[in-house]
Amino acid sequence: MDVDIINEDENPMLHRTDVRFQVIHEDATPSRLSVRDSLAAKLNKDAEEVVIRKLDTKYGMRKTVGSAKVYETPADAMDVEQDHMLERNKITADGDEAEEEAEEA
Repeated sequence: MDVDIINEDENPMLHRTDVRFQVIHEDATPSRLSVRDSLAAKLNKDAEEVVIRKLDTKYGMRKTVGSAKVYETPADAMDVEQDHMLERNKITADGDEAEEEAEEA
């Protein structure tokens, strides 16, 4: 799987970069999580900071075009993104839940 960046737009108000990318793949359309991991590696970011918004593959093509939001920190992603997008990208608030449990004890 080969990931190429098409366009990057900075969005300093939301602490993120909006990225359009293209994935060339040999087999079926890759999963959202594998694309997220490959894009994060290409951008030298942690996978928890990358939210894949859209993947579009034309029938019979081996090319997928997508869009993603790349945040400065995972906390920024959890503050801005909708819950269903966080679930799709497997971004969890493990640290937040541990802190809340410690405060209750």
